[in-house]
Amino acid sequence: MVVMAPAHQPSRGSLGGGFIEFLFGERGPHPQVAAPPPNLDPMSRPVYANAPAGEPAPYPYAQNFRMDPRYLRQEVAYTGKEAPGTIVIDTPNYFLYLVEDGGKALRYGIGIGRPGFTWSGTHAISAKKEWPDWVPPKEMLARQPYLPHLMAGGPNNPLGARALYLGSTLYRIHGSNEPWTIGHNVSSGCIRMRNADVIDLYGRVKVGTKVVVL
Repeated sequence: MVVMAPAHQPSRGSLGGGFIEFLFGERGPHPQVAAPPPNLDPMSRPVYANAPAGEPAPYPYAQNFRMDPRYLRQEVAYTGKEAPGTIVIDTPNYFLYLVEDGGKALRYGIGIGRPGFTWSGTHAISAKKEWPDWVPPKEMLARQPYLPHLMAGGPNNPLGARALYLGSTLYRIHGSNEPWTIGHNVSSGCIRMRNADVIDLYGRVKVGTKVVVL
């Protein structure tokens, strides 16, 4: 039986309760989130030339364009069964954990799939790319035919600064320049992170890393 042994007792609100709270605990206070730069584009996302009027729309929860500080990267306790080096993605609670030695894990906030686009399973990182090009899969183009068939990598690319490809699936762990979307259901199944966090994770993992999506 796995027993929690955090450095201090976390509140239920920080972990979401249930089985994931049983495995993970916090260590140290939540860091403070910095204010967005004054020249932040309130959309800060690509606007496609052939999109219908009003599309894409701003996110309704982006009123202050701030990320909840609970989703900032921090070290937490880990007493689960996965080996160090494994990525564990807790989709119900919007966290990604990189298991470390010594009963610890790095915890990152994530954005996940919209209703109907969440999934679970075990895969391995099959490729890593810096500033990747974005090629929407045919399933996405069928739903949103106005999307470009190719978008070169760069600051406005939906895949952000880094992408970690998950086996033969259509899904990736990738960056985003929309930090206020972390902690929400925003994607078509991919796992979204802040650009700063995906760059950090990218440097810590290798092709072949095990990824467990809960």
